[in-house]
Amino acid sequence: MRYEIIGPLADRFDEVLTPDALEFLVALDSEFAARRVALLDTRRARRDRYATGQFPDFLPETAAIRADPGWRVAPPAPGLVDRRVEITGPTDRRMTVNALNSGARVWLADFEDATAPNWHNVVSGQLNLIDALDRRIDFTDPRGKRYALGADLATIVVRPRGWHLVEKGVVVDGRPISASLVDFGLYLFHCARRQLDAGSGPYFYLPKLESHREARLWNDVFVFAQQRLGLPRGTIRATTLIETITAAFEMEEILYELREHSAGLNAGRWDYIFSVIKNFGQWADFVLPDRAEVTMTVPFMRAYTELLVATCHRRGAHAIGGMAAVIPNRDPQVNEVALGRVRADKRREAGDGFDGSWVAHPGLVDTCREEFDAVLGDRPHQLDRLRDDVAVTAADLLAVDKTPGQVTAAGLRADIAVAVRYVDAWLGGTGAVALGNLMEDAATAEIARCQVWQWRHHGTPLAGGGRVTDELVRSILAEELAALVTGRGGADRERAERAARIVEDTALGEDLPAFFTTGAYARHLDPTRRPAGSAR
Repeated sequence: MRYEIIGPLADRFDEVLTPDALEFLVALDSEFAARRVALLDTRRARRDRYATGQFPDFLPETAAIRADPGWRVAPPAPGLVDRRVEITGPTDRRMTVNALNSGARVWLADFEDATAPNWHNVVSGQLNLIDALDRRIDFTDPRGKRYALGADLATIVVRPRGWHLVEKGVVVDGRPISASLVDFGLYLFHCARRQLDAGSGPYFYLPKLESHREARLWNDVFVFAQQRLGLPRGTIRATTLIETITAAFEMEEILYELREHSAGLNAGRWDYIFSVIKNFGQWADFVLPDRAEVTMTVPFMRAYTELLVATCHRRGAHAIGGMAAVIPNRDPQVNEVALGRVRADKRREAGDGFDGSWVAHPGLVDTCREEFDAVLGDRPHQLDRLRDDVAVTAADLLAVDKTPGQVTAAGLRADIAVAVRYVDAWLGGTGAVALGNLMEDAATAEIARCQVWQWRHHGTPLAGGGRVTDELVRSILAEELAALVTGRGGADRERAERAARIVEDTALGEDLPAFFTTGAYARHLDPTRRPAGSAR
């Protein structure tokens, strides 16, 4: 037997980690592990080139694909024809029930940025999806309120973890397996037939792709997996998140590689900003202002979303807009302002030609739907709106220096506060965290710590005087840690201190780590230890 389960078998985990399912994971690993590692090496080499000033451009070697008007992606699959509102969230039992009942057309069941990847969350999330498809899932909160599935449920689309992550709870030949293949493989093995029997299918969101070659790897995974499980070719459909600056230059090629399995592209706005800082943060022309100032209307973000809609519709693919991370507030005045911003954001997306958009909270579903209803009416999408008026250049995508706004002391403190509080929650097993009326996840935490690194690296001036220095960052971090640990003791206090060390290590080093999650997962998440409060 080539595999070994390192994580403990909690209640009903054996229903997910069956011998046949694990042998399927081994087959995926054997076929694709080496290619995954090679592509990650390519990522590192590309980033090294950017450090020398070799900035990305549209690929000359794929110009024929972009110029060919004859190809299109597969037509929309059942359950993915009308996607005007999509809700995202982790796969815990409460979110599973609430998301499916939310009134959204699609639920992005997230094993990636909204899930802290401890062993319990990974396996129990798969079990919750099986239970949801079998309609045997419910949830009772501490107040005694019971949640159960209704009649009209959202279509499930699973987002596995990115290619850069591994899963320590399952080892093959003594090494951790790709987290992407674990999340994808377990869901496909257990739920593909269930979804087909229900009139839908096994659908996925593909995160963190940096090139069309990574999309080709996913497509080959799909072909191999369908053949091995006896599923018709094209059964799997995948929406690719365009959330890296490199993928923005290869949107058309990504659709081409996945065309028989493609369900469109999504504007992953928060990771996109993170990617820009991560790849070009050492250059002064790419210094961004406070995170709150980097809206979807600034030039480089506007160019990216306009290109995405035009690219998708030219190829018959859905274009899905970005996340509204606002959380409804009990204060009516605060709520009115926040919902007004969400409404304006979704109105802009619908007007630009997007076919749908994301929200992070059930309370935003109606707001998003109303704005898309106003444009779509009874139509399921607006694929016929080709946006021939859009002409985006490489310079437009890289025009970060045209972003208005300032770097302020308040913005610096907000980034440090978000980073340390999010990492603290992540270490405790929570991947989607309500902070300051926003739903923060790994992507927004990455923006926060990368902005701190960028500003400190350049000694960026602050609007009210002074500069961002190591000493200032450490001082604010100490203050935020002190506030976080107030009233805590024992393991909770130690966890917060570990979170502060992770933020310091990843925001104040000479080099900027590509992800905080990779190192934090390797050093701090033990698959054999069940987090407190994780009982089902």
